[in-house]
Amino acid sequence: MQMKMDLQYFAGEKTEKATPKKRQDERKKGKVAKSQDVNTAFLLLFMFIIFIVFSSSIIDSMTTLYRQTFTEFIQWDVTENSVHQIFSGAAVEVALMLSPIVLIAIIAGLASNLMQIGFLFTTEPLKFDLKKIDPIQGAKRIFSIRALVELLKSFLKIVFIGAITFIVIWIYKDEMMMLAFKNAENALEFFIRVTVVMGIAATIALLFLAVFDYAYQRYDFEKNMKMSKQDVKDEYKNIEGDPLIKSKIKERQRQMATSRMMSEVPSADVVITNPTHFAIAVKYDEEKASAPYVVAKGADHTALKIKEIAKANDVVTVENRPLARSLHSTVEIGDMIPEEFYQAVAEILAYVYRLEKKV
Repeated sequence: MQMKMDLQYFAGEKTEKATPKKRQDERKKGKVAKSQDVNTAFLLLFMFIIFIVFSSSIIDSMTTLYRQTFTEFIQWDVTENSVHQIFSGAAVEVALMLSPIVLIAIIAGLASNLMQIGFLFTTEPLKFDLKKIDPIQGAKRIFSIRALVELLKSFLKIVFIGAITFIVIWIYKDEMMMLAFKNAENALEFFIRVTVVMGIAATIALLFLAVFDYAYQRYDFEKNMKMSKQDVKDEYKNIEGDPLIKSKIKERQRQMATSRMMSEVPSADVVITNPTHFAIAVKYDEEKASAPYVVAKGADHTALKIKEIAKANDVVTVENRPLARSLHSTVEIGDMIPEEFYQAVAEILAYVYRLEKKV
């Protein structure tokens, strides 16, 4: 009894790698190994690169908008038309200024996801599921190893980014003290430069953390995807079918095929036998084939049944051991007799026709 319980325990223990079918099914549900930190790091990296490339253009756009606001727009009369014109013009300027950033952000988000999981579109995660609001399951998630890892990861992010921010500010502290003596354009340029340096340094730190996070996500995903031996067997049964049912179906198919074959025996011209092990029913019909062909064959019990049906329907039985053995091993039901057996079969058919006075 104890041994049986142990076997059941080990059969239910998840020790096997996930099968391709399970991976495909889980992928359709949107369950894949993915790190959000990789997405964030890539997004920030591309964003700050675009800031570097388009920084002069952004500064020019912001300066132009600022200058128009305090030189041209301030002199306009406040009317419905003027307010609409000011806001629409400002909206166009801001849209043109931000369009490269938005475009790159979209490309970076798509690239980071494609790099991790390839192309995947599914609506399964959007479906309502009561399990997601189950308080017991929620408590389990809060006090799980995964939650502890996420907490540690968040703590490391705060430490890394906080340290980088402090170091960058410390490096540029002298220039910051002199900002009061700079004009607006130079001050804005300085802040953009410091922001980019700080952002790229923080992004590199996030990429470093993202590598470890992605490795952990892969490990955790593979661990959760593991299957027990019983799961693998059940999946195989679902794909291939229950072996017991399959054997019954095959047995039924064999019975139907045998029944059809036996129904052809009464129309045969001759049954060639071993005499006890093999029986081959042969028919010659010029309208159907250019040579004699096999309508039924069998060994042992099936051979005995063929001979019984032949005897009941007055079909001549001829004993020829080597020919019966050769025909049984080389010719399938419905196939014509091979050329090398023409003479032997022709002699038997001639003998049968003489017996039946057909010639």
